[in-house]
Amino acid sequence: MVLSLPPPPHPGPVAVAFSGGLDSTVLLHRLAADPAIRAQGLRALHVDHGLHPESAKWSEHCRLACAMRGVPFASRRVQVQEAGQGLEAAARDARHAAFAQWLQPGELVALAHHRDDQVETVLLRLLRGSGDGVEGMRDLRPFGQGWLWRPLLAVPRSELLDYARQRGLAWIEDPSNDSPRHDRNFLRHRVLPVLAERWPQAGAAIARSAQLLATRSDLLADEDQVRLAQVQGLDPACLSVPALMALSPPWRDRVLRAWVTNLDLPPLPGHALATLATDLLAADDSAQPEYHWSGAVMRRWRDLLHAGPPLPPLPEDWSASWDGRAPLGLPTGESLSLMPGLPFDAPCRVQARQGGERIRLPGRAHRTELRDLLQTLGIPPWQRRRLPLLFAPDGELLAAGDVALSATLVAWLDENQARLRLTAAFA
Repeated sequence: MVLSLPPPPHPGPVAVAFSGGLDSTVLLHRLAADPAIRAQGLRALHVDHGLHPESAKWSEHCRLACAMRGVPFASRRVQVQEAGQGLEAAARDARHAAFAQWLQPGELVALAHHRDDQVETVLLRLLRGSGDGVEGMRDLRPFGQGWLWRPLLAVPRSELLDYARQRGLAWIEDPSNDSPRHDRNFLRHRVLPVLAERWPQAGAAIARSAQLLATRSDLLADEDQVRLAQVQGLDPACLSVPALMALSPPWRDRVLRAWVTNLDLPPLPGHALATLATDLLAADDSAQPEYHWSGAVMRRWRDLLHAGPPLPPLPEDWSASWDGRAPLGLPTGESLSLMPGLPFDAPCRVQARQGGERIRLPGRAHRTELRDLLQTLGIPPWQRRRLPLLFAPDGELLAAGDVALSATLVAWLDENQARLRLTAAFA
C-alpha cells in the first residue's frame, strides 16, 4: 500500500518525535523516503521517560533504526513528575519540554498521532466536560521556535499497521499501552471496539466531527480575543470583574477559557466555570476567594481577577545580608538587583515582612504604615507576601521590593544614577 502524507505546511527542517513504536516508526520510514524532506533536513528526536526498565534498550533500538536509514538521531532522558495531573499528562509535558529545548528556529516537530488517537482525544475531552478542545488535536500549531505537525492525523491505525507489515518494519511494543489503568487505553481496548460493533464508521465520524468543530472553534476564537481585550487591562494576567459581569454568561465563560489559554495555564475543569461565577465573580468586594486547579490558581481581589501559577511567599524567617554588588537570589526564585551593580555604603539586610513596618516616602516628614501603602498601591495580598524588604544598617526600611522606595533610598539612587529592580513578574 501507499501511504500518502500532506506536504510540510512550512519550509524548513523536520524533526520526527521517534518513540520506536509502530506509529512513529511508520512516520520516520515514510518521511525518510521523501527526497524533498531529506533535502530540507530530517532528524529524529527520542525522549526516554525512564518509566520502564527496558527504556534504555528502547533508546538503543531507536538509534539503530535511524542509523539504518541515515537519519541523524538525538536522545534525552527526562524526569517525569506527576504533580497531580496524572502520569500520561506528566510524561507528555516532560516530552514536550525536551522537544522545545531541542527545536531549531522554524523547525517542524512531526508527531505520529493518527485518526484513532484523535478519536480517543475527542472522547476524553468530552468526558472531561469542560467544553475545551472538543475539536481534538490540530494538525499544525505553533510550538516554541517552530511548529508541531501531525501529518498522520487523517490516517487510521490499521493503515499504519498494514504499511509496517508489508515493509517488514520492526517496532517496540510498550506493555503500558495495554493497561486499562490509563484512561486512553480503557477507551482504546474497552469502549471503542464496542462502538465499532454497532457503528463501524464511528471512528471516521468522530474524526470528521472534530474537523467541523475545529472550523467553528477558529471562527469563535477570533471573537473571543476581541471580547477578552475589552475586559483585560495592561496586565494580561488580570481581568475586570465589572466588565466580565457585563457579558452574557456564555460569552463570559468563553472569555475566561480564552484568557486561561492565553496565559498558558492548564484548561479549566468542567465544573470550574460555575464555581468561578458563584465563588469569585459574585463575591463581596472585601472577600479574597481563590480557585485552584492543576497547578494554577485564580484569585479575586477588589474588582480584578488574577490568574497564574500559585507562587510561594517568602519564608517568614528568611533574611540575608546584601551589599548590592551582585543580584541577590530570593527563595521565591526572583532576584533583587542594583542597576548598575554599585555597592551600598554598607551591607544592608533583606528579609520577609513581619508586620508593622513603616517607611518614610519622598516628600513626607512622617513615616507611613507599609501595609496601608501597599493597599493604596493596589498590590494584592499574595503579592505582598512575596515582597522582600530592604533595611539599612541602622534598621531604617529602605524599600519593599521595587514598588515602594523610601526618601533615603531614592536620594541615594539619584545620586549614584542607579535603580533597584525586583526581577520576574508577579503572579
